Amino acid sequence: MAEMTARLPLAISMGCPVGIGPEIAVRFLATEAAPPAVIIGDPLVLEQCARQWAPGVRIQDWQPGRAVLAGAINVLPVSRLADLAWGKPDVRTGQAMASYIAEAVALVRAGELAALVTCPITKTGLRLAGYAYPGHTEMLADLCQTENFGMMLAGDQLIVSLVTIHTGLAGVAALVRQDEVERLIRLTGFTLSRDFGLAAPRLAVAGLNPHAGEGGMFGREEEEIIRPAVEACRTEGWRITGPLPPDTVFFRAARGEFDAVVCMYHDQGLIPFKLLHFADGVNVTMGLPMIRTSVDHGTAYDIAGTGQASFSSLAAACGLASRMVRHRARWRQSRAQ
Repeated sequence: MAEMTARLPLAISMGCPVGIGPEIAVRFLATEAAPPAVIIGDPLVLEQCARQWAPGVRIQDWQPGRAVLAGAINVLPVSRLADLAWGKPDVRTGQAMASYIAEAVALVRAGELAALVTCPITKTGLRLAGYAYPGHTEMLADLCQTENFGMMLAGDQLIVSLVTIHTGLAGVAALVRQDEVERLIRLTGFTLSRDFGLAAPRLAVAGLNPHAGEGGMFGREEEEIIRPAVEACRTEGWRITGPLPPDTVFFRAARGEFDAVVCMYHDQGLIPFKLLHFADGVNVTMGLPMIRTSVDHGTAYDIAGTGQASFSSLAAACGLASRMVRHRARWRQSRAQ
């Protein structure tokens, strides 16, 4: 079963129909470097993109159980939208992009496709469609009925995970609890072991305050919350260091001292990550019963439909998803022996 999953095509959800998702999906899948994949989306939008940026490449209807057609862009039709304007989302596009995600999740969980790679959506579009999710991560967790989930950003030089995700900075300290820090440490370590093939991942934990609190001078969270969480996880066998000053831990990780950094809040992890991996960063949702990677950028409505968008992050997301599928298959095989 694990070997069969590793041979299945990837699912690529198209993202917002009037963002850059359709364009980058078509342009990337038209290259020789693209893996076997099926776009879950809108054939009318994709045909328009193919005429502009991949002339001569065929848009092929795909249905579960069929093989993907080589040399074509295989699409599972979920919507057929007309009279759209690039960069101008509305209720229809919001409903459509949510339906692509739901359909893709169902196909991957049913074993029809190997893993999910998502093109960008917007919170505004979700709200227009009547969804209250703050982002992809929370929607996917709900669809998969998963409570123990988290966000990871992965690149060749730096991997970070986040204790708090989409919350205002003023509310971060109240959400940094010992149980949550412990949960993210364990989830990060498990993800690196199962899906990245690291037998004994080396984890660092960033402090919340400047200088990791400087012994309590600049805050007590390190001494009262983060350090006890680190020590508790260390007794379970995790190779973990921290809490470390946030202004140095990412430099050390990027030089190879750590495999990942567990961060306390969104921008603490994403600012250094995007400095190193703005073009090729990959968003990974940890804890799901399926593999999901994503581009690490938004819908870029300002350049949608212009052909200026880079598909490098999508290429990286597909490459990482394929590797994660293989690692998870080997992990399952090792557990079955």
